[in-house]
Amino acid sequence: MSGIHWIEVGLYFAVLLALVKPLGWYMARVYQDQPCGLDWLLGPIERGLYAIAGVKSEQEMTWKVYAIAMLLFNFVGFAAVYALQRLQGMLPLNPAELGAVSPDSAFNTAVSFATNTNWQGYGGESTMSYLTQMLGLTVQNFVSAATGMATVAAFIRGFARKTTDTIGNFGSI
Repeated sequence: MSGIHWIEVGLYFAVLLALVKPLGWYMARVYQDQPCGLDWLLGPIERGLYAIAGVKSEQEMTWKVYAIAMLLFNFVGFAAVYALQRLQGMLPLNPAELGAVSPDSAFNTAVSFATNTNWQGYGGESTMSYLTQMLGLTVQNFVSAATGMATVAAFIRGFARKTTDTIGNFGSI
């Protein structure tokens, strides 16, 4: 590696180390439902999104209900990515006029992105339309990681809470 590459790696680690404390503090406050500083701005937006989605954030779930909600949410993500791949030939944002992805490849990719492994057995722009990549894969990249974080938070709550059978609400972390 050249000198500039070592500087880039060093800068990356310096930024990473600088963000550990503030990001950890912020995430801990969010997961414990404590004020974070931007609540006055983001709180109304969050409550509006909950209202649109029909989420009752104050209603806690048992671990079984939480697990079912998480699995259903992941299944919907899987089905959406699979459907986008199989129907991309008929959908907009496909200037290369790519046809449908084969059933086995579409299934493999959808499972991979729903489980946050993101294994890709295809050739990017030569296989997936812009819409499939943007709406399917990019959204699923975020959503699958967020699902994992919500599951870890519930797992920790399950150990930390001794006097209740609930572990939070999957729809609102």
